[in-house]
Amino acid sequence: MILKDRVAIVTGGSQGIGRAIAITFAAEGAAVVVAARNLSKLGETVDAIKLKGGRAKAVQTDLSDEKQIERMVAETIKEYGRVDILVNDSGIAGPTVNVVDMDLNQWNEALAVNLTGAMLAAKHVLKHMIPRRSGTIINIGSERGRTGDGKSGSPMRASYSCSKAGMVALTECLSTEVGIYNIRVNCVTAAAVRGERIINVFKSQSEATGVPLDELISKMVETYSLKRPVEPEEVAAAVAFLASDAASGITGQTLPVSCGQRIIF
Repeated sequence: MILKDRVAIVTGGSQGIGRAIAITFAAEGAAVVVAARNLSKLGETVDAIKLKGGRAKAVQTDLSDEKQIERMVAETIKEYGRVDILVNDSGIAGPTVNVVDMDLNQWNEALAVNLTGAMLAAKHVLKHMIPRRSGTIINIGSERGRTGDGKSGSPMRASYSCSKAGMVALTECLSTEVGIYNIRVNCVTAAAVRGERIINVFKSQSEATGVPLDELISKMVETYSLKRPVEPEEVAAAVAFLASDAASGITGQTLPVSCGQRIIF
């Protein structure tokens, strides 16, 4: 067990990648606090972990609300005594719309949940990690936020893409600030991950562009070397590695889990 006796907070742990990360962490020996808005779905994650003998606690949290983030961290400390790992996965898809038609409230909401929430979670967790001179933070970005490396941008996905690009920058900034305290900060960027969320994103894109859903999905898969979407468990495995002692010399880095995606679609 590579995370035996560690204590982890996983935001966005109610579904998709976050749920897969929480379940993987618990299987690797960690006690896991899962946080998100939907308490019912958080309960499903906790039940799945406990069914296999793991330790988990749900804390309903709106990651756009700093007071709720403070409470999330406080409840973790109260339950388990410390925080060893923070995974910032909480996020929303944001609107599928051109910038010229962007509603400011939709833009602000995407940045508040996807980026500001991650910063605030790190801020309050680091208050406990720094005195112990130990800990690791993994931010979940997206290949839509990595438009360098020869990749194109993401039309009609500006709020989401910009928020996820910010996660890469946040990772690099934090790693330089807290490395002196033996705290590591890394980022995992995923391409399209199999599940309900990516289908909903492509449905919105289909409605906005008039391109049939099946055609959009087919075109997306063709941009991947492996010709398939990423599985949630594949992202979780990468995150577990970065959280473990096997990655003790890795910080300030971004690890793509993309099935070899060549073009942002």
